[in-house]
Amino acid sequence: MASPRRIGILTAGGDSPGLNAAIRALGKSALGRHGMQLVGFRDGFRGLADDHRMRLDSPVLAGILTVGGTILGTSRDKPHRMPRDGAVVDATPAIVATYERRHLDAIVCLGGGGTQKNALRLAHAGLNVVTLPKTIDNDVAETDATIGFATALEIATDAIDRLHSTAHSHHRIIVTEIMGHRAGWLTLAAGLAGGADVILIPEMPYDIERIVAAIRRRSRLGTNFSIVAVAEGAMEVGDARIYQAALSRRSAAASPVEKAAAAAEVAALEAGHLDGTLHLARRLEEMTGLESRVTILGYVQRGGAPSAADRVLATRLGDAGAQYVADGIFGVMVAARGDGTVPVALELVAGRRKTVPLDHPWVRAARDVGTCLGD
Repeated sequence: MASPRRIGILTAGGDSPGLNAAIRALGKSALGRHGMQLVGFRDGFRGLADDHRMRLDSPVLAGILTVGGTILGTSRDKPHRMPRDGAVVDATPAIVATYERRHLDAIVCLGGGGTQKNALRLAHAGLNVVTLPKTIDNDVAETDATIGFATALEIATDAIDRLHSTAHSHHRIIVTEIMGHRAGWLTLAAGLAGGADVILIPEMPYDIERIVAAIRRRSRLGTNFSIVAVAEGAMEVGDARIYQAALSRRSAAASPVEKAAAAAEVAALEAGHLDGTLHLARRLEEMTGLESRVTILGYVQRGGAPSAADRVLATRLGDAGAQYVADGIFGVMVAARGDGTVPVALELVAGRRKTVPLDHPWVRAARDVGTCLGD
């Protein structure tokens, strides 16, 4: 079987630092080492459905290693449920048509958990697919690391470092919200690196009384300020119990009506939690008597030039992706394993999330240095 000669590539889901570095690595390896052609599709799977493409040659790839974001653009559109012409349609046939019309031998998809599921759908439709894992949340299953996490960690840690001085000067509680709806890797690591006094993550529902007790203990010892690092998806114990019950009802729904009702309940609970960090800060102020202020880092964590660690990771994964295509290895994600990579079947990745184990060494280290985890 002849080696594939024409590769499509797209970036989907949220943007992350290091995407351009991965595009560059895959492109340079494909063009230079393997003699392939590379076609970029704009704005995720929508670009593949609409045949909205750009040529990726050496001049285009030059100089993008240090650039944040993605030169291809991105979107959260799903192949099987894509808004088009005022309706939501299955765009998979259009994607297959583009793949065949452009004589593609493979499509490489860079993205997080949702992208892995969508890529698997395209593999089931008969396309040769390879994926690269990226997300600042570091929650893609079966890989040691994801593109974007290291840079976001540096940004979040720097923010916590800077907040220490103002918290100390004004004897305040500073509550810092860090991205992470379902996984606490970023908050846990940034909290550890930045010396946060309290770290709250989605995997460990918190008891506010325990947080208050920890802050009061610091005050008794003469430290009248505290830094609270909280993941946006962290919840109090009671709220987490209600939310998990709603998720279970959605999963167990037997009919479309039941599923829609459960989905609406989940959506309402998620909407009600959007100001959870502000609510937490207000309660901490009321219960401790210390002024509380909130800093929400938001999308600043996604922006800017990728760190050296992310550039190295993106280059490793991009180069391996080109090699897998050349070797005819499809239906896989390029997973980071130690200093190397391994191909992992998309069936083992799609629909799974890598969350923080409660016995993880980072959790144990946080406890050992006296950090309150709210449990």
